[in-house]
Amino acid sequence: MNCDEDLRTRIVGNLAKFEANVAQVNEAQHAAVAITVTDVALGPNLPGLPDYGERQDTAALLLTRRSARLRNHPGQWAFPGGRLETGETPIQTALREMHEEVYVDLDVSDVLGRLDDFVTRSGFVMTPIVVWGGVGLEVAPNPDEVASIHRIPLGEFLREDAPILDDVAGSEHPVLRMPVGSDFIAAPTAALIYQFREVCLLGRQTRVAHFEQPEFAWR
Repeated sequence: MNCDEDLRTRIVGNLAKFEANVAQVNEAQHAAVAITVTDVALGPNLPGLPDYGERQDTAALLLTRRSARLRNHPGQWAFPGGRLETGETPIQTALREMHEEVYVDLDVSDVLGRLDDFVTRSGFVMTPIVVWGGVGLEVAPNPDEVASIHRIPLGEFLREDAPILDDVAGSEHPVLRMPVGSDFIAAPTAALIYQFREVCLLGRQTRVAHFEQPEFAWR
């Protein structure tokens, strides 16, 4: 799947047909994340994924591993994001956090739409904003917030073994994980990835807010 105008048009069209669910939220607990579509990085990749060499046009999502020094969710997979500041919209927050965490400046014109709000076990309401980064996006980690940056090809999220659903004691719903190479990403980030796949790539009206999160993500 190439990072090109056809993909952008497909995502915009599918989001236009999707009515996102909006959760009731206390302003202090409202956060937004940027689900950014870009191309794959050159050179070494994650375990179980090939090195992509010159295939710069292969479409990918931009994810980070959070710094181990952070108080909330250290070391976990995440999209760039954070709490809304006073007077901000979710779009403004997502774009600001892209700048603060990975030094990328994108504009409102690069926003393609949004997915469902997701209420986390740690008490936040995450609003996912889908953003177009395009080919050649240059990124760098802010070491205070980001341990590493990863550009994971969209094909990984379309694997036949995705998603992985694990039943957990005491919960009505399973934990959702998305396999990536020989590793996996857990909810809540995995739930957002899965909804992006279903809505933006496949045009399905799939909801994910009910999925459980592993205990390490509750803090």
